[in-house]
Amino acid sequence: MSNTITISDEQLEIQLLLEAIFRKYGYDFRNYAFAHTKRRLENRRAHEGLRSFSEMQHRVIREEPFFNKVLLDLSINVTEMFRDPWFYQKVRDTVIPHLKTYPFIKVWHAGCSSGQEVYSMGILLEEEGVKDRVQIYATDFNERILEKAKQGIYPMDLVREYTANYQEAGGTGSFSDYYTADYDNVAINSSLKDKVLFSPHNLVTDGVFGEMNIIFCRNVLIYFNRELQNRVLQLFCDSLCPGGFLCLGSKESIRFSDVVDKFEVVCEREKIYRKKRTF
Repeated sequence: MSNTITISDEQLEIQLLLEAIFRKYGYDFRNYAFAHTKRRLENRRAHEGLRSFSEMQHRVIREEPFFNKVLLDLSINVTEMFRDPWFYQKVRDTVIPHLKTYPFIKVWHAGCSSGQEVYSMGILLEEEGVKDRVQIYATDFNERILEKAKQGIYPMDLVREYTANYQEAGGTGSFSDYYTADYDNVAINSSLKDKVLFSPHNLVTDGVFGEMNIIFCRNVLIYFNRELQNRVLQLFCDSLCPGGFLCLGSKESIRFSDVVDKFEVVCEREKIYRKKRTF
């Protein structure tokens, strides 16, 4: 009796394409959720008029500009300022009072995308009077997106939505104080960038990132399969100091992970957890 696992030709082609990306360029998407990955790759295949994922693999290996398009397709870049305002309100009310007791605060935004949530937290920390003793680390595997985050320039037509989010998140000032505007764009004030160190880091392949007091990784784990989620959550656990906070996205949880016993739930709805001091 054969022990061979039957998979479709298309699934095999996608697996080989992801293997080629890993071996050629070092980016590892092999444990991303298959349905998400297939959908992103299918969009690119159709847009380029390619007949199969095998054709796509050939171009990825031989044409780095084409690979860069695929890399952008596979990046997770859905974000906004003060996304889920109720989450930021809870951070302000519940987490910040604990952080204020620390002489120095280390914050890690993992998978920071184009930076909106990094600057949101910077505004919150400034309004709570602790920005001067904070170091924020903002990381992403996609260095092109990271460059956009460093620039902190966003379309003017999003400002109304960002302003509403800021107000709902408990903002104590005027959102317009934190940017300068021209006709088409707004630029985040340089004072908010002073405490941010943008750095490439790949959650899939890179290691522990310092002794953090709080880690934000919101709406990234949903794109990983269970094995990779476990690995990344262990990385976050190892990267947090005892008593440090972990903030996940609204559809994410540590409930069925290997690290569940190492954390206590601070806010279930907001997916805020705290690393136990002893376990």
